[in-house]
Amino acid sequence: MPLKIVSCAVVLLITFGFGWFLAARGTGQEVDPASLTDLERAFTERMKNVVLEGHFTLDSQDSNTQSAQIQGDRNPELYEIEKVTKLDGNRWRFDVHLAYASVDATLPIVVPIVWAGDTPMVSIADFQIPGLGDEFGARVIFYDERYAGTWDHGPYGGLMYGSIRSMGSN
Repeated sequence: MPLKIVSCAVVLLITFGFGWFLAARGTGQEVDPASLTDLERAFTERMKNVVLEGHFTLDSQDSNTQSAQIQGDRNPELYEIEKVTKLDGNRWRFDVHLAYASVDATLPIVVPIVWAGDTPMVSIADFQIPGLGDEFGARVIFYDERYAGTWDHGPYGGLMYGSIRSMGSN
């Protein structure tokens, strides 16, 4: 059970840690909405008042065999996103409501977004999160009504996947 709690915390921290670090330095100015491309505008509209609801897996790397061992599958995850805003360059701010342990707040999470054709992807690699260490990484795509990706931190990693739905729907 403690490993499950740690894995949930790792997934949340991977997603939010980089944003906390950037938020402490300032989240940047929003770009003029008129300057957004059609794809960027569609992404910001799609990500207003949504819930990412799905699951993640937990794998660990066996240092003797260099093979991944699945330690947990279908662990639930839930992220409430109030809005997504483009900042400068490829930086985007996700205003995420986080209710985990003693934290219940909406936080500005700033992450880079790259585009694979018409598909936005959060792309972080080898990030240091103050107090937690380095080697945090994730690639998460958003396509139609779904999200999917990979995450890692040191010898641990896994997959994350689920649906994107409006906060008002069940």
